[in-house]
Amino acid sequence: MKNVVTLDNYFSPGQLAVKMEEFVKYYNFQRYHESLEKLTPSDVYFGNGQKKLKQRKLIKTERYKQENNSSKKIN
Repeated sequence: MKNVVTLDNYFSPGQLAVKMEEFVKYYNFQRYHESLEKLTPSDVYFGNGQKKLKQRKLIKTERYKQENNSSKKIN
């Protein structure tokens, strides 16, 4: 975080507070965390994590089936 925040010059505490708030929102709601199985902290906190993991698994399974079917047609 310090690498992100210190890249800019802040001329008032208010500017720094705004930038910190933006970063915290990004970190908690947009950034996927490896330690959380590529979920955001908000996904885990609000209970949406398992639903997203199931959706990913379903998509992965369907894609695998499609790839297998298309490779069988080529051979």
